[in-house]
Amino acid sequence: MTTDRDVLASAYDVMLFDLDGTVYHGTEPIPGVAEVIRGLRAAGTAVRFVTNNASRAPGDVADTLRGMDIDTTAAEVSTSAQAAAKVLADRVPRGAKVVVIGAPSLEDEVAAVGLQPVRAAGGAVAVVQGHWTETGWKHLAEGCLAIRAGALWVACNVDATLPTERGLLPGNGSMVAVLKTATGAEPVVAGKPEAPLFHTATQSAGAAKPLAIGDRLDTDIAGAVTAGVDSLLVLTGVSTPADLLAAKPSERPTYLAAALEALNEPASELAPGPQKGWQIDVGDHTLLATGKGSSDPYDLLRALCHEAWQSGITAVTPQDDRTATALGKLGLTPSA
Repeated sequence: MTTDRDVLASAYDVMLFDLDGTVYHGTEPIPGVAEVIRGLRAAGTAVRFVTNNASRAPGDVADTLRGMDIDTTAAEVSTSAQAAAKVLADRVPRGAKVVVIGAPSLEDEVAAVGLQPVRAAGGAVAVVQGHWTETGWKHLAEGCLAIRAGALWVACNVDATLPTERGLLPGNGSMVAVLKTATGAEPVVAGKPEAPLFHTATQSAGAAKPLAIGDRLDTDIAGAVTAGVDSLLVLTGVSTPADLLAAKPSERPTYLAAALEALNEPASELAPGPQKGWQIDVGDHTLLATGKGSSDPYDLLRALCHEAWQSGITAVTPQDDRTATALGKLGLTPSA
């Protein structure tokens, strides 16, 4: 029998939620999320929203969440724009000019730490780059000139894609790649997968044991590993079951699940490892999977991750129709 003390959420005092791909897709909330968050608050668990998207101010993010029936305040939102502004404030003189490649809200964060946001390269000692749908060649050109002249370059984040209601679209990392090509330089990265966002969000809640929750192995989960906190990967956004099987140690989640409702399930059933009803054997360059019990394909995925991470083998060959069906539900192509 499962009790409230057994469920995953009960083991942590704050939930650090990613937004894009975890709570919503663009303007569309992911079904069930609002109910899960209300349940966490009712149980006394703190909630924080930790996002790499630097295009909107915390207050605007909070407004969006309230419009999705998720009660929150700006104080519960931590963005990569805030993290980038802190990096700049720590590294350049107060009052210095900073070229902003990003939204007006990023300009506001730069100004809030005592620096002067500008859009032209002349006299700038730093460049900060964050996601903005209006970024164009003229913005990138000014950043290019400043970086080539020796300016410090800070990227809010380097997510190559951004989950939306229309599908995956170019993220800030794609725009950062343009300037990497044009300058040969590498930016300082302020957001995930670096640790500061996780630490500041946890501290703001007065918490000691956070659980980081997200949809991307290369940012949300890698950032949790860097920060030394446990993590839950939900398969509602960017990363796929195939990505999980091939995940390197620095990108492996503590738990994995289909969606956020898993926070109300037993923690012991969500961790990658051997699973009742599934047998995984290591064959010749393939994992041999047999289904004998549970029909839950995510149990199969947890068992496969356990063996794949130990053996380095990511190909899977089903040994029966039940397993082949489960692999199909996971979007995994059986090996020939």
